[in-house]
Amino acid sequence: MTELLRHELRDGTGRRLFVYGPLQGTLSPTDENGVPTGLHKRFDPFTRTWVAVSSSRNARPNDARPDDPPRECPLCPGGAEVPFPYESAVFENRFPALAGEPPPVEPRPFAAPAVGRCEVVLYTDEHEGSLATLSDDAVGRVLAMWRDRSSELWSDPRHAFVMIFENRGVAAGATLSHPHGQIYAFDHLPPVQREKIAALEEHRDRTGGCLACDVGEADDREVERLVAANESFVVAVPYAARWPYEVHVRARRHGLRRLADLSAAEELDLGLALRDVVYRYDRLFAEPLAYMMVAQEAPAGSEDWHLHFEFSPLNRSPSQVKVRASVETATGFFINDTLPEASARALARIRVPDLRLPRSVLRDVIAVDREPLAAAATFESDS
Repeated sequence: MTELLRHELRDGTGRRLFVYGPLQGTLSPTDENGVPTGLHKRFDPFTRTWVAVSSSRNARPNDARPDDPPRECPLCPGGAEVPFPYESAVFENRFPALAGEPPPVEPRPFAAPAVGRCEVVLYTDEHEGSLATLSDDAVGRVLAMWRDRSSELWSDPRHAFVMIFENRGVAAGATLSHPHGQIYAFDHLPPVQREKIAALEEHRDRTGGCLACDVGEADDREVERLVAANESFVVAVPYAARWPYEVHVRARRHGLRRLADLSAAEELDLGLALRDVVYRYDRLFAEPLAYMMVAQEAPAGSEDWHLHFEFSPLNRSPSQVKVRASVETATGFFINDTLPEASARALARIRVPDLRLPRSVLRDVIAVDREPLAAAATFESDS
């Protein structure tokens, strides 16, 4: 097992940067970007959901604007976020929807501080690439960073839900093409996760069994929706898929609820499964496919929750993109233009090379606090 060093640095505002691998530079002690003013959240009493308000996000860098001149990527080594060479890194978002120390909110009904965290995960120092094309070492670092950061964010009692995700491609809302994802930590349980917990509990009360186990077994058994599988994860198009070519990567083992629960073999299988899905997507229409990827880890107390990743591509054909229009937005009643079984067949018939990850890419993370320098501490895992 190879150890992966994690160095924590802070800029002049206290915003954190985590460098995974060798540390080859420092941050400026000053920074003009603090917590955005006006950041807060508002409660909709009709839907009983929170909405974050963060107008500073309009100032985010965007390399997808066709009329803008070429600009330096802020995520590449030497850019605005990591001003020195690096291998992989995580930093606190300059334009967050949630913040650890948000500005106060005037006392009024249905308003509250936007408490939480928003972090950006840089998969690699290379400007081009994807989960399917990263080197073995880079994939290992991504898995280690996800596990490391999500474990720390889950440990904060202010956080009710932690979500790792990736918006890939302009159609999915990505403003920068450099390979990266994000992590949000919420101080409340979002409505979709509330509904999932309720479904798991109702199924347990009614049948005495685990809904996630039953769904995973059905996905594995119904071969017309099965895309791929390994010993630890089932990769399938869900029966009630909402998005064209939607794919779920679901843990088989009952008790594998979060990334921190992964055994060494399961972490290896997860990396292979994610690589497999993205490889198929990129060959479905012979070009990189825009998608939304979300890691669904278990909220506290949800014992029947299985760790799963959800991929939601937007394209229903090479030239047509699904838009979540009036009916779906107003009611939550999705209309899928593609037959899930046909989507699964199209993905399953793509020939995938024998993707393998050497066991050496699985790493324990050794944290070194650089400001001030503290004794190294090992983040425990099941590996």
